[in-house]
Amino acid sequence: MSSKTKTYLKDYQAPDYRIDTVTLRFDLEPENTQVTSTMHIMRLPNTEPGARLTLAGENLKLLTITLDGELLALEQYQINDKGLTIFHLPEQCELTIVNTINPQANTDLEGLFISGGNFCTQCEPHGFRHITYFLDRPDNLSRFTTTLFADKAKFPILLSNGNCIDSGDAPEGRHFATWEDPFLKPSYLFALVAGTLDVLEDEFTTVSGRKVELKIFVDAGCADRAEHAMESLKLSMRWDEEKYGREYDLDIFMIVAVRDFNMGAMENKGLNIFNSKYILANPESATDVDFENILGIVGHEYFHNWSGNRVTCRDWFQLSLKEGFTVFRDQTFTADHTSEAVKRIDDIVSVRTYQFAEDAGPTAHAVLPEAYIEMNNFYTMTIYYKGAELIRMYHTLLGPEKYREATDLYFERHDGGAVTIEEFVKCMEEVSGRDLSQFRLWYHQAGTPKLTVTQAYDAKAKKYHLTIKQHVPDTPEQTRKKSMHIPIMVGLLNEQGEEIVANELLELTEAEQTFSFDNIASQPVPSLLRGFSAPVTLDYNYSDADLALLMAHDTDVFARYEAAQTYAIRQINALKKALEQGEAPTVGEEYLQALKQVATAKFDDKALQALLLSLPSEKYLTGLYVELDPIVLHQAHKTLRLSVAKHLELVLKALYAENIAKGDYANNAIENAKRRIKNMALSYLTLLDDGQLASEQFAQANNMTDSIAALNCLAHCENSLRDEALQAFYNKWKDEPIVLDKWLSAQSMADLPDALIKVKSILQGNVFDHKNPNSLRALIGGFASGNPSQFHAANGSGYVFLADQVMAIDKFNKQVAANLVGALLPWRNYDAKRQMLMKEQLQRIIADEALSNNTFELVEKAIK
Repeated sequence: MSSKTKTYLKDYQAPDYRIDTVTLRFDLEPENTQVTSTMHIMRLPNTEPGARLTLAGENLKLLTITLDGELLALEQYQINDKGLTIFHLPEQCELTIVNTINPQANTDLEGLFISGGNFCTQCEPHGFRHITYFLDRPDNLSRFTTTLFADKAKFPILLSNGNCIDSGDAPEGRHFATWEDPFLKPSYLFALVAGTLDVLEDEFTTVSGRKVELKIFVDAGCADRAEHAMESLKLSMRWDEEKYGREYDLDIFMIVAVRDFNMGAMENKGLNIFNSKYILANPESATDVDFENILGIVGHEYFHNWSGNRVTCRDWFQLSLKEGFTVFRDQTFTADHTSEAVKRIDDIVSVRTYQFAEDAGPTAHAVLPEAYIEMNNFYTMTIYYKGAELIRMYHTLLGPEKYREATDLYFERHDGGAVTIEEFVKCMEEVSGRDLSQFRLWYHQAGTPKLTVTQAYDAKAKKYHLTIKQHVPDTPEQTRKKSMHIPIMVGLLNEQGEEIVANELLELTEAEQTFSFDNIASQPVPSLLRGFSAPVTLDYNYSDADLALLMAHDTDVFARYEAAQTYAIRQINALKKALEQGEAPTVGEEYLQALKQVATAKFDDKALQALLLSLPSEKYLTGLYVELDPIVLHQAHKTLRLSVAKHLELVLKALYAENIAKGDYANNAIENAKRRIKNMALSYLTLLDDGQLASEQFAQANNMTDSIAALNCLAHCENSLRDEALQAFYNKWKDEPIVLDKWLSAQSMADLPDALIKVKSILQGNVFDHKNPNSLRALIGGFASGNPSQFHAANGSGYVFLADQVMAIDKFNKQVAANLVGALLPWRNYDAKRQMLMKEQLQRIIADEALSNNTFELVEKAIK
């Protein structure tokens, strides 16, 4: 096993040359596209005269190179499989490169590729080098003019960044369109699309009165399913004006939805390209969660127009500069248009389930990482979601008004620039007048800080004290961490559950600090880390009675949710211990009564009630243990679910009945919340009736939310009701790939002994698209990450299956392969037998000499 070349932040150097303008011509043919790139190149100050220029380029066939009108001789340049080096360039010159590429053969979906018969691009982070030779780095900002030529009958739509300045017919049945982007941008924001597409059109009037054309391009016959995305776009544009003062800057904004896409979406300037699953939706085909995801992701990519496009990253180590900031923006935007409380908890669940696991595993890295082998591996929960929590902490520490002033300063000062995280932090400091030197450690230290809290109460003096200790655990390549600056929002409740101290911000900056509260009449119950004010874990020795009180009365929704989760985890711990010792597992009566109190209480937001009644996921629980037998944990979790279902059966039936919608589907906060709690109740009740109620709901459902909720419940049942529902769903949706992925997921995550056999059968059949990233994640990823009882089978068959699939997929799509291998990486968390079985498969994967850098880097970190 030999390491591959790493790129280090410390080695960053500005380029010697700048490409300030580039004119591109694409003669589009699926198997032989010719690209002509004419670049105006300038030598930058402090660069030696005659210095060489190296342009990145991969999988290209070079035809000609012309420098100021003269063909270059072979001795004037050097070419290899990573790029092109040109020697002895003048201070300024015009360089024209002609090359060809084969989009049809591009199954990695980086650069220019074919999806559904249409041309499209994905250039972040290093896709542009698969199109032509270029300074493919974010600190080279150029003005692009792009002309596309294609067969008019086959590719009537021709799109690129900016505004269309010319179009017309060309000889031999072809036509052209020329697009000019007036704004400087790095090559990763370049985009083109050519194909046969339907379009949904609208317009938006900006705050200054300019009219902007809005167009969403989709597959033929799907335009009506883009209406929610269009409404989401208009909401995003207005929200960004109101909340951040950011107005859109071009005459047109376009979105194109494509089926084959490695990511969720891409913020290319003025021409966003989306995975179709995050654009196409109607009540019959999409769930409430799908609608909310579309709202948030459309918002996310639009907000990048400023936080990522107008102000971009100097280098890829600064990725969270745009992604963490924009995730926070899309989270608050979505919260403003849905349930703020539930949206916040959903985001926290993602951080604690996935990002905390990342922090605790072999691929742990800082928000500002120091090195990488493959940049695609750093599109992680840490960069995006921990990065967003850092922005949220600025908002907490500075307050909303100063935070807004700081972001205004950031956008105004750095508009048109490629900058660093440090420059963002300096804006926060300058406006607030605060020294954020210690806060910067959040960017440099990997790992999740752990807080230990103890209390002391002086009844005579009526003083209450909280002592908080912090510790940042060791992570690969980082030990002996420094104390962090951690904002901790707290409240205090009396024994009746009344709030006596509300939302006091404590700033922990030392390894141990004591905070005191005066005039506290009696021993309080602390409500800690309100709003999840920092991405940390917290240990406080609550009594069961304390947790029940917080569940019932806390005014902070996260603290209330956390109390319910902590109480449930205690039950699971006890059940797990009993199973390990061969004893009969029993659930505490006090816990069940506390849960019943929540179930019978009146809630304005029923979605919050559903969250409080939901148990922590097995995926989250896995991160809490070492040397874990996942089957024992699965049995403990299932035992608790069954006990809750039995104890609350009548209450759950009442919740189900009273939240059945009357009339047509409506996508709004109230109706969505009713469906959420109804389907939560259904998941419990299915454990008692073997799918009878779920079968009835599936047959009667008039929307995808209820239909797939019922199907997911039935998928775990071993009876004819399951088989009938699966067949009916397939018959209805077999020609709709996005919807059929839900069918794949339902079967891959079924807690049944034959789940792996079924997955293999689907793989071998003709209903599965073996090259589509969405389908691969739904079926293979669903099994590996969402079916713990079968993936962790004692004979290791799940591990062998995943390794086989990873190695096969790596040959044609290395990004998807690297994503899927993640289920094997935390092998050290499990019991000795499973450690051995999982490590064997990791060693088998890394022994593949043709393994991509993407997969190699992750596996190497896991086993070294």
